[in-house]
Amino acid sequence: MDFKQIEAFVNVVRYKSFSKAADATFFTQPTISTHIRNLEKELGVKLLDRKSRTVEMTPQGNQFYKYAVEMINARSLAIDAINAGVENLSGILEIQASSIPGVTFLPGLLAGFRNEHDGVQYYVSVSDTQTVVDNISERIGEIGFVGEDVSSSAIECVKVASDRSVLISPLSSGIGAEVSLSEVAQHPFIWRETGSATRKSFEKAALEAGFEKDAFEVAALVDDMDAIVRSVEAGLGVAIISEQIASALGGRVNVSEIKDFNEARSFFMIRLKNMSLSPAAEAFSEYVKSTMAK
Repeated sequence: MDFKQIEAFVNVVRYKSFSKAADATFFTQPTISTHIRNLEKELGVKLLDRKSRTVEMTPQGNQFYKYAVEMINARSLAIDAINAGVENLSGILEIQASSIPGVTFLPGLLAGFRNEHDGVQYYVSVSDTQTVVDNISERIGEIGFVGEDVSSSAIECVKVASDRSVLISPLSSGIGAEVSLSEVAQHPFIWRETGSATRKSFEKAALEAGFEKDAFEVAALVDDMDAIVRSVEAGLGVAIISEQIASALGGRVNVSEIKDFNEARSFFMIRLKNMSLSPAAEAFSEYVKSTMAK
């Protein structure tokens, strides 16, 4: 049994796709398929059901998956111990991030860590907070970054950053540097996806101020940050985004503080408590804690 075969199986399960697994591991799809076929031949069972639109595990594959993940991490830890710790770190570090961490502080952390460990490659998936939590829970990625505290006995959650939310609007909107929720409600919204922590916190503040969800006209539901900014810039509506992101837009849109919604938001690094991290993931976790604490 070859570790490349096991890694191929684990990644196909994580992404439910041979092509996505190939992208995540920097292999070709035919290579991934060959590894899976050889593994199944050696074990004498089918591990994956390829008949559906997304690849799913067979009952035998489901039994094997947990052991496969542990074997991969145990191998990495053994190699790390033999090589005397983190000096020779290498491998692919898979990270899940919600949109704000993914475009604000995470890129700098990745660059700083790779300056110290250039043998580490990254596979980063940016989505919304709920998707990140779900993926980490399903072992899709070792480390995640989210925009809300995760209350779960299975997940370790560490605060690593904070930021505020602001309103961005078209330059032609005439909205000033400070705006109330009543004024905001007069403009069409470009809304974030349902799992967005930014959207949840804004809805909570609006409800506490006496506004119902239907008080805000929705012009569009957009799950990509760049598309949100471009839509506001084009005049489609207004949006709530990170102050850090807004400060980097260089005058493309109006940026306004919201009087009734100005508390700082916290961002967290998450991981599964019962899952051994690879040496690269463990070292990166410690690097984030030490860097963001400064």
